[in-house]
Amino acid sequence: MVSTKPYLMRAIREWCVDQGFTPYMTVRVDERTRVPVGYARDGQIVFNIGPEATHQLVMDNEQVTFQARFNGVAHHIVVPVGNVTSICARENGQGMSFEPLSEPADTPVAGKPEDDRPPPDDRPQPPRGSHLKVIK
Repeated sequence: MVSTKPYLMRAIREWCVDQGFTPYMTVRVDERTRVPVGYARDGQIVFNIGPEATHQLVMDNEQVTFQARFNGVAHHIVVPVGNVTSICARENGQGMSFEPLSEPADTPVAGKPEDDRPPPDDRPQPPRGSHLKVIK
């Protein structure tokens, strides 16, 4: 049986957009997520998933994929549905929190072969003077 979580995620995002709100999605970052290096904090990242902030957004029953710009650089984002911990409107906090679904840690992210991933110690560092820091 398919979880209700992806259906609720899509519904809350649609409600936010219909109300003129900005939908934010909080994600637990692990080896199955593809997010820009250096933007996650304390093992999570928050995305604006509104129509103006994303390109080619697909929220299916397995994963959320889209393209977004970070400091002017386009990134392809891949998030397993199980890693989404909340979706809410930025303006008023209305939305829903979710328990992260437990999925096998060795499940590779679709479209991202494991041998293509950089080793954890070779992550690029943010530019000097940046207020962002890499969290291991």
